[in-house]
Amino acid sequence: MAAGENVAGTQGLTLDDARKALSTYFGYDSFRPGQAEVISAILSGRDALAVMPTGAGKSVCYQIPAVLLGGLTLVVSPLISLMGDQVRSLKDAGIRGSYLNSTLTPRQQEVVMARAIAGWYDIMYVAPERLADQRFVSFVQQVHVPLIAVDEAHCVSQWGQDFRPAYRGIPAFVSQLPRRPVVCALTATATARVRQDVSHLLDLRDPIVQVNGFDRPNLRLSSFELTPKERTRWLLGYLAAHPSWSGIVYATTRKKVDELAETLREAGITAASYHAGMENGERAASQEAFVRDEVRVMVATNAFGMGIDKSDVRFVVNCGLPLSLEEYYQEAGRAGRDGEPAECYLLWSRGDIRTCHFFIDNAEFPPETSQEERNALLSNRNRLLSSMIGYAMSDSCLRARVLRYFGQDASSLGAESGSAGCGGCSVCLGSSAEEYLRSNRPRRVFGGSGTESVSGRYRTRELPSETEVTDEDERLFQRLRALRKQLANASRVPPYVVFSDATLRAMVRRRPTTAEELLSVSGVGKTKLERYGAVFLSEINR
Repeated sequence: MAAGENVAGTQGLTLDDARKALSTYFGYDSFRPGQAEVISAILSGRDALAVMPTGAGKSVCYQIPAVLLGGLTLVVSPLISLMGDQVRSLKDAGIRGSYLNSTLTPRQQEVVMARAIAGWYDIMYVAPERLADQRFVSFVQQVHVPLIAVDEAHCVSQWGQDFRPAYRGIPAFVSQLPRRPVVCALTATATARVRQDVSHLLDLRDPIVQVNGFDRPNLRLSSFELTPKERTRWLLGYLAAHPSWSGIVYATTRKKVDELAETLREAGITAASYHAGMENGERAASQEAFVRDEVRVMVATNAFGMGIDKSDVRFVVNCGLPLSLEEYYQEAGRAGRDGEPAECYLLWSRGDIRTCHFFIDNAEFPPETSQEERNALLSNRNRLLSSMIGYAMSDSCLRARVLRYFGQDASSLGAESGSAGCGGCSVCLGSSAEEYLRSNRPRRVFGGSGTESVSGRYRTRELPSETEVTDEDERLFQRLRALRKQLANASRVPPYVVFSDATLRAMVRRRPTTAEELLSVSGVGKTKLERYGAVFLSEINR
C-alpha cells in the first residue's frame, strides 16, 4: 500500500453490501438522504464531511462501514456521559461496541484495550482528549483502524459552537498510525465558513462534502415575545394541555433552570434539572431519568442535549435567547427525531438580549489567545447573536429564515404551501402566544407519548403518518409502549433503544402476526427480532 493511502477502499465493498447491513442490524430497507453518499465514499477509501441536521441519522454513516470494514473503527466524541448508552444501543442492534473514558477504572481500561486487540469490537468511542495519551496511541498502533469518525466535528472550529481545543490534536494522532485510516467528520450544524474550517483543521483529504437540507418539515417553529413571568405561565398551560408529552425546556442560567424545574414539580409535572453547576452524578441521574421515560420534562442549560438520541421528544421550548441561530436550531432539532410532528418554541424578551451581550462581553479565552484573536472571536459572536435576534423578531417565515441562514434555497417553501412562506410557523400562521392557548386543540392521532397529538395547524405540511386512529389502535400502542419500557428496564437501556415510537406505530398499523411480517416493519432488524420478536408478536396478537 502506498504511503498515505487510506486503508479502506481495497475490499471491493459496495453500497449493496451496506444496504444489506442496514437491513440486518437496523431493520431499514433504504438509507435516509445523504447517508448512502457518505457511506459509499468511506467504503471507497475517501474522506468525508457530512453536515446533517439533528435526527438525520449521522451515526449510521460510520456504524455501517464499521461492521463491513472489519478492524476497529474509532469514534471521537465529546459525549462521555452518553457513551455507555451508545454502546448498549449498538449491542442491541447486534454491533460490537466499546468505549474508553474516565468513567472506567485503569484496570477496566486495560481490559477493554486487551479485548480490542483480540478483535472483540467493531467500534470504540473515545473523547478527543484521549488521543493525546501516549498509552492510547501505543494501543491503537496494535490494531487495524480502517476508519476514524469525528462526531460533533464543528467543535474543532473557533467559529462554530462548542469549540473544543482537543479536537485540534486529531491530525497529529492520525499521523502516528501505521496506515492512515479514512477520516469522516460529522456535524449537525455548520455554516460554509465552519465547513471550510473543519475540513482544513482535521486535514481531510479530497473529502466528499455532503450537506443535507436543513429543513425539518415535521418541526413547527414559533417565536413569541414574553416576559419571564408570562412565559412561565405559558409553559404551565402548554404542559397541562399535553399531559403525557416528553420534551426539553432550555433556560439561559443555572438559577433559572433550578427555579423553573421546581415550579414545574410544584405543579405536579415530573421534571429533572441539568446544568454545569450540578455534580456529575446528579447530571447523569437526571439525564438517565429523562431518556428512560421516568420524567417527562428536562429543564436544562445548553450543557444538555448534544448527542441525545431520545426519539420521542415532542417539544422543545427555549425560555430565553440562545447566543446563535446554530445553537438554537441544534437545540430545537432535538424534537421529533422519529420524524413525527413536533413543536419548537422560542420564548424571549428584550432583557434576554442584554443577558446575551453580558455573556459575550464576559467570555473567557484560553491564556494563549492573542488580543487580535479575542477581538475577532468577540466580533464573530456578536454577529452570530445578531442573526439570532433577527430570527426572534422576524416578521417573515421562520423556516425560510433558517434555511437561508444555512445557505439553502427557501423559494420552494412558497410553492409548497401556496403562500409566501412555509404556512406552518407562527409568523405564517399569524399566531401569538395567547392565540395558541385559545385556538389550538389536540387531535387524536399518533404523534406523542400519550393519547393526544401534536396540536397546531400544519396546513400543507401535514405528514403521511398523521392519520386518525381508533381507540383500539391507541390502546395497542400504549400496551406496546408499556412492554417496551418493561424490556428496557430489564436490559438497563433507554426505551428508544428497544424500538422507536415510529416503529411501534408501524406495528400498530400493520398488525404483524408472524416473525417474517414483523421483520418487514421498518426499524426491526434480525438481532432485535431474535431478542424481542416473540414478546411483541404475542402482545400484538393478544
